[in-house]
Amino acid sequence: MARRSEAPESALRLLGLAARAGAIVPGTERVREAARSGRLHFTWVAADAAANAMDKLIPLLVARGVPHAVVGNRVELGAAVGRAPLSAIGVMDASFAKRLRDMIGDRSEQDM
Repeated sequence: MARRSEAPESALRLLGLAARAGAIVPGTERVREAARSGRLHFTWVAADAAANAMDKLIPLLVARGVPHAVVGNRVELGAAVGRAPLSAIGVMDASFAKRLRDMIGDRSEQDM
């Protein structure tokens, strides 16, 4: 799992584009629901997300085989998609997910 304090600006812009295209699910609970239903291709988790949220989300993503990265902070993620601070954003579109993984340099636990 990649863990970085600062998110690449180009990846944040692409995340905003994905949001405008309707290809994301914002927020930890909605991401968990989408992971359970098999709709996610990638999840971006804020490095400063609450430990409780991470404890619920990361094991679910690993169990469901959803690639993820822990990068940036809640304010950056929320601002990128035009919302209040967010702990997690799920990407439902495969092409957006692949581009984001390439930009962030994802090394989730399932890839190791």
